[in-house]
Amino acid sequence: MLGRVADQLYWMARYSERTENMARIIDVADRMTLTPQTDETRQSAWVSALEVAGAQSGYGEKHGDINGADVVHYLAMDPDNPASIYSSIRATRENARALRGSITTEMFESINATWLELQAMNTDVLRPGARRDFFLWVKDRAHLFRGVAEGTMLQDEAMCFMNIGLYIERADCTARLLDSKYHVLLPASEEVGGALDYYQWGTLLRSLSAFRAYHKIYRDRISASRVADLIILNAQMPRSLRSCYDRLSETLEDLCGTGAPECQRLVGRLHSGLRYQRIDQIFATGLHEFLTAFIEGNAQVGQQLARDFMMVR
Repeated sequence: MLGRVADQLYWMARYSERTENMARIIDVADRMTLTPQTDETRQSAWVSALEVAGAQSGYGEKHGDINGADVVHYLAMDPDNPASIYSSIRATRENARALRGSITTEMFESINATWLELQAMNTDVLRPGARRDFFLWVKDRAHLFRGVAEGTMLQDEAMCFMNIGLYIERADCTARLLDSKYHVLLPASEEVGGALDYYQWGTLLRSLSAFRAYHKIYRDRISASRVADLIILNAQMPRSLRSCYDRLSETLEDLCGTGAPECQRLVGRLHSGLRYQRIDQIFATGLHEFLTAFIEGNAQVGQQLARDFMMVR
């Protein structure tokens, strides 16, 4: 496969996953601002959303002071923000259009319809009472695109590159969301285990579609260590770091065969850390430090993949 085509398939899948992830990031920040708390604490939720999205500097240059409505618009519909939902859907469509000969008609029609619907929307969809419906629409369209791809694409190299992009992007967002709650929004010591702490951890689980899974497994109150265990190490949880790297490792094995490019070694190193560590070991060395190292390692995997397969130097 040409490196250019592999690159476009990889980024089409990453941008599609990013639209859903950005909707989850904004939604969790929006839900956290609804709890009884000080204005400073409420504002920290929006700061956290910008940090998770890697958009704090861009927002500061354009808007300055933190304002909830401005943050939502910047992360959702601002065409000048390359990480916004609007920009990600546009980039998904642009890559899909360039790949008309490599993807199915149904895939292109799905993302093209999403783009046309988005263009027909106005800022009213971001009003406080309407945001949740917009976020659900974004997630539904991302799910539809993935479902169409899974149901119509040949399970060949093209699908491998799409899956690689999906799992790298998903793992990055999951790690950033967990780190934002534990490190940025960690309540004061007297609030740990209280109603606010419970609500915030519950909100994080809902943002990752993991709330029911948590109660099915643990059948008990929500605690930081159990949430982290589910989101980091549980292989059955679709958005967990372990699950993403299980699938990423399998996909690379299918793609590379007996070869062993450098990216496969990097994936194996991160994968082994997720397979053989216990959550108490992670907390003992520092959850924030673990997640920071994972995010950096995951980014290195993406960079090495580009060098190994996409002729990027």
